[in-house]
Amino acid sequence: MGNHKIDRINEDIRRDMTDILRSVKDYRVQGLITVIRVETASDLSVAKVYVSSMEGEENTRLAVEGLKSASGYIRSQLSRRLGLRKVPELRFIADHSAEYSITVEKMLREVLPPEEDEKQE
Repeated sequence: MGNHKIDRINEDIRRDMTDILRSVKDYRVQGLITVIRVETASDLSVAKVYVSSMEGEENTRLAVEGLKSASGYIRSQLSRRLGLRKVPELRFIADHSAEYSITVEKMLREVLPPEEDEKQE
């Protein structure tokens, strides 16, 4: 398959996963869970789904466990929405890049002096 088609499938899975996560009933999948990105194998056998929680690493880890439990339900929902002959096996991976970027931003604010508003002068 062409790279463009895989990119489109990745984006479709990411978009639909965002909607499907709202309907997952597992108690571990609570709060603001974000699908960061999806990487699908060229033969559509496996899709790595990177997720993050704004409530911290522990919630992200719990959410990944809950999503693994609900993967059958999620795959069935994706099958209905995407119309693919074969929906890839989903592998959920905790992604801490959002938390890392927040930490870096806090560190930069501590080191750099605050910018003055030029209009006040």
